[in-house]
Amino acid sequence: MSETLTRARDALRDAILRGDYLPGERLVEAQLCERLGVSRFNVRAALQELAADGLVRVERNRGAHVRKVPIEEAVEITEVRMVLEGLVAARAADRVTDEQAIALDEIGLLMRRAVTAGEFRRYSDLNQRLHSTIREIAGHRTADGIIETLRGQLVRHQFMLSLHPGRPAISLPQHEKVIEAIRNRDAKAAEEAMREHIASVIAALREMDAADLR
Repeated sequence: MSETLTRARDALRDAILRGDYLPGERLVEAQLCERLGVSRFNVRAALQELAADGLVRVERNRGAHVRKVPIEEAVEITEVRMVLEGLVAARAADRVTDEQAIALDEIGLLMRRAVTAGEFRRYSDLNQRLHSTIREIAGHRTADGIIETLRGQLVRHQFMLSLHPGRPAISLPQHEKVIEAIRNRDAKAAEEAMREHIASVIAALREMDAADLR
């Protein structure tokens, strides 16, 4: 893969994950060429790469658009994440250094401050930072790659969930429990705490879906 294509793909993925393009929104090649500063060939190749990751859907004669992930699929993806992130949390507990444990504590403190201040967008960013840091500590490259792909497909659901009334206050102690288990180097407790947290996410997704249907 050329450097130009890699740059275009990564820039477009980041834009989708930031919410610059909403689910269902068309991705017009000419506009992407101008935005990314690359040729149409590279734009098309980047769209195909992101389609393989589940972020984009490309249809013949209709072009490309950001893929909408239905709630049923979002739940299934999160169930897979629950297993993988539990594995990663356990491995992080086995590998964490004193310095890394302090970094986790600092993120946890910032998350608590964000909840207290009602800064839920900030909390959402810190949530992603915490999970990313745990994956970095674990150093499980295969699991990390799969989780990142799955996370990309769920980014819109996760963003809406983080803004759901009362949700940050529920997830904060769950995150703190994960941090404590990793800091104590208790792999079993870390895996259980992470799985409990992700199970709570699944329940919240279902509750939000049910609320939308009423």
